Amino acid sequence: MKIALAQLNYHIGNFEGNTQKIIDAITEAKSNGADIICFGELATTGYPPRDFLEFDDFIHLAEKSIDKIMDYSQDIAIVLGSPSRNPILDGKDLFNSVYFLYQGEVKYIQHKTLLPTYDIFDEYRYFEPAFEWSIVEFKGQRIALTVCEDIWDISDGNPLYKTVPLDEMQPQKPDFIINVSASPFSYAQANKRLKVVMDNVKRYGIPLFYVNHVGAQTEIIFDGGSIAMSPDGSFIEMPYFEEKISYFDLEKAKNSFTTQEQPKEKISLIHDALVEGVKNYFNKLGFTDAILGLSGGIDSAVTLVLAAEALGAGHVRVLLMPSQFSSDHSINDAVLLAQNLGVKYDIIPIQSIYSQFMDELKPLFENKPFNVTEENIQARIRGILNMAVSNKFGNILLNTTNKSEMAVGYGTLYGDLCGGLSVIGDVYKTEVYELANFINRKTEIIPINTIVKPPSAELRPNQKDSDSLPDYDILDKILFHYIEECTDPQDIIDMGYDEALVKRILRLVNINEFKRHQTAPVLRVSPKAFGMGRRMPIVAKYLS
Repeated sequence: MKIALAQLNYHIGNFEGNTQKIIDAITEAKSNGADIICFGELATTGYPPRDFLEFDDFIHLAEKSIDKIMDYSQDIAIVLGSPSRNPILDGKDLFNSVYFLYQGEVKYIQHKTLLPTYDIFDEYRYFEPAFEWSIVEFKGQRIALTVCEDIWDISDGNPLYKTVPLDEMQPQKPDFIINVSASPFSYAQANKRLKVVMDNVKRYGIPLFYVNHVGAQTEIIFDGGSIAMSPDGSFIEMPYFEEKISYFDLEKAKNSFTTQEQPKEKISLIHDALVEGVKNYFNKLGFTDAILGLSGGIDSAVTLVLAAEALGAGHVRVLLMPSQFSSDHSINDAVLLAQNLGVKYDIIPIQSIYSQFMDELKPLFENKPFNVTEENIQARIRGILNMAVSNKFGNILLNTTNKSEMAVGYGTLYGDLCGGLSVIGDVYKTEVYELANFINRKTEIIPINTIVKPPSAELRPNQKDSDSLPDYDILDKILFHYIEECTDPQDIIDMGYDEALVKRILRLVNINEFKRHQTAPVLRVSPKAFGMGRRMPIVAKYLS
């Protein structure tokens, strides 16, 4: 028996496009002699469809997709995820299901049991968990069908999950497992995913075929990495960030593979994920061109390189907007980077615009000293200019704020926090430097001066980030403990960090939640990103 795993890039709500992509893959698999082809979780709808699932028409279109795909199941079995209606009045209206289609019929449907409600997941909002489990027989083989999280609990040991679906299926003696998944990317996910598959194979002693999505849906990125694993722990891992159909011989899977594992270097994965995220955000929304403000600093430099890789240099434009506080080397660095990449750049000095603002505000400010107000006015002037070009020419503004800045509120609403997409908002400043060095690994694309000079917003004379923030190597570690690991404040202090510094940083994180609620979607590359996976109140007293 030949089994095909089709890791595809779906588009939420694009039923016609998703269905045609699935049909094309089926046709290819047939021509290659596959007996079964497997697609991802909620393949018909794209993942996560969120509140679209509350529309009856949306579910009807998913059902029509299944009907159309079923017509292509002659002489090949099709395994794919799609919502199904709950015929029983108890519970929610829908199941998150995996369908087994063959010879023009729905031969079997297995519902997902373990519905995640952590981080970005909110499946119990929409779906009823499965309450019965059985296997499907096909060509003399007994197959355990599972959906994503239904194999993850074995590794994670989540006490909220009382049922282990595969344990329920074991008395029926399955010959192998198929898992249809939509497992979002983080730089730590690939190793976790491989461990989960291996834990299941060791526990049950049968092959497991795991198929994932690729592409991105707004801020959520999928890396693929689908896996076929034998009982001896040997496996083949499919490429990351690439649509691909791979074929596996079941008899070989029952014995041993020649292991093929994908590289898992953190910064390389983050780089590829961000490029994928930008590309999909633009393509799926029908956008083609981007704009960003290029300051000569490292954040905008890295963002520009990623955008140029994702969209092509001819589809990216930058504005250089120096003020009286901008250094000559920053302007020169920005020009050099734009020329290195071949992107269009324009220089619009903002000193005269800023002066006019200050003249108009002088009677109101009553000779009060220069402070953050004047700094924010500069940032907002730049935001207006970026948005003006965006509106006039249709270039979508990319936000260049990093995670360290976003965490502590080191940014100006309606100024440098403007944008339709936050590219590096889940990348700490120290990781931005690692990305810059990764980009320059073969040749100097980002000017070396951009990387080595002290970071500065250049909003007042001789300003440096370190005037307002601790060194980033300290700041980022404290932020990581608090944001990613949810470590208690006292525990962070007990690690050896200065108590006053920890309290100040965590207070900044909490009181700046209102800013993050008003910023662009953040491409998620870490286990805990700002956005839909981190839900904090704006009005709260804790640590404030």
